[in-house]
Amino acid sequence: MNTSTDTTLAEEPPAAATPPRSSGISKHYLRYSGATVVMMATGLVSFPILTRLLDNTEYGILGYYETWVLMIFAVIKLGGQHAVLRFYPFGGDAARLTHFATNLVFLPLTVSAVLWTVGIAVFAGVSWWRGIAHSPVLWCALLAIPLMVFISQVQMTLRASERSGLLTTTKVTARWVELALVLTAVVLIQRSALAVYAGRVITMLLLVGFYLHWVRRHLQFSRQSLDPGAYRESLIYGLPLVANEIVGAALASIDRLMLKHMLDDYAAVGIYTIGYALAMQLGVLVNGPFWDAFTPALNRAYTEHGEARVREMKARVLLPATYACVGVAVGIWIAGSDVLQMLSGSAKAASGEVFAWVGTMYAVMLLLDLSGYGLLLRKRTGMVLLLTVLALSINVALNLVWIPRFGYMGAVYSTVLAYLVFGISRCLVCPPGMLQLPDRRTLLVSLGAAALFLLMVDVCGMAEIQSHLTRAALAGVLWLACYLLPVLALDARLRGLILERWPRARG
Repeated sequence: MNTSTDTTLAEEPPAAATPPRSSGISKHYLRYSGATVVMMATGLVSFPILTRLLDNTEYGILGYYETWVLMIFAVIKLGGQHAVLRFYPFGGDAARLTHFATNLVFLPLTVSAVLWTVGIAVFAGVSWWRGIAHSPVLWCALLAIPLMVFISQVQMTLRASERSGLLTTTKVTARWVELALVLTAVVLIQRSALAVYAGRVITMLLLVGFYLHWVRRHLQFSRQSLDPGAYRESLIYGLPLVANEIVGAALASIDRLMLKHMLDDYAAVGIYTIGYALAMQLGVLVNGPFWDAFTPALNRAYTEHGEARVREMKARVLLPATYACVGVAVGIWIAGSDVLQMLSGSAKAASGEVFAWVGTMYAVMLLLDLSGYGLLLRKRTGMVLLLTVLALSINVALNLVWIPRFGYMGAVYSTVLAYLVFGISRCLVCPPGMLQLPDRRTLLVSLGAAALFLLMVDVCGMAEIQSHLTRAALAGVLWLACYLLPVLALDARLRGLILERWPRARG
């Protein structure tokens, strides 16, 4: 590996810590979380409309093709976005930035474009030779892949360089444009999965046009900066994560494929997809802004100060995160099914239980991921891949047994258990110097308040109430009275943190 100043992708943490730099985590988190809330609003608009206009079969088609798109997307990227985030040259001069852009942005994009072009040519040729006619939805999905790769690479560069303002603005704008185009196509043209994909592809084309303009102004390609060694090092880091992303996409989506082929029923896939999609939206709301803001800060802390600073940062964040995640998890467990039926109508009632299980799982996973984060900082991407393969294997094995027995809920049970195994195993193999679990007091208070909330739900006889709105409203009141208020009353640290952050948030 070339170790000169302008070609080294990343330096190991120094033996002696230098004075800390302000990471601006709060500022970036507020931007990311605010943008996520605004984008979630689009879901509150689109989800009730699409679940009423598209039947379970059309939702099943969407879920089925999205599974293949995610896997191909993961392969085509070659882990480029992971290398951008891990090896961004913080504080680098113009030469280092040009070297970074040439070898970790432009070169990976070129390689991905070549792979996609060759793959499409082979696929189209084989289909023509064998006389196979594919669905237009499939061709729209394949067309979207190179657009997704370019958008991903540029957005990760914005994230790594901590340009949260531009990144959140473009993501929010694109999401609302997509909403307008998709709803227009579905309502006025055709109530089908094809109309949804057409709206998405047009939005991607508009976003690519804007990002091309930004790239031309801020990223410079230089033939003199071409460094095969630097690109090779990024591949060594990124390729295990490519495999991990493929396996991760399979872990998130394999249930839809197995449901389709084991039950031969797009409707079952649709029921599962609707509940899972709302849970994914929750995951974006809870996890997305947090990791967008926190990951670059952790990379900087590890590079400049070492493991002790990483563990210190995690300990500070785990206090509010534990209370938030436990509260969200128990709230979804009780009211999740009612919320989904309020949004999508009683015809989609079967998806409510899917959302309750998977949404609760997503809330818990943030705590496990945060506590056990450290393998990527050590560049132990192979171990991350191994753990993801283990989770996928558990999911597939359980699906084979539980889908025939429980139908689509068998896929739900398999997914939840597989993800929990994945999160716990990451904590078990996390480098000891970076493992940080929630402290005992925080766990006891949060779990005690959650138990009180569940007890009061049972005492009030919520199960006997027929109205979804009434049940959800009662659950909200009980959550405030039996979870949030006891937590605030029993932990002065949380009260102090809120009082400290409140003036900053208002300012």
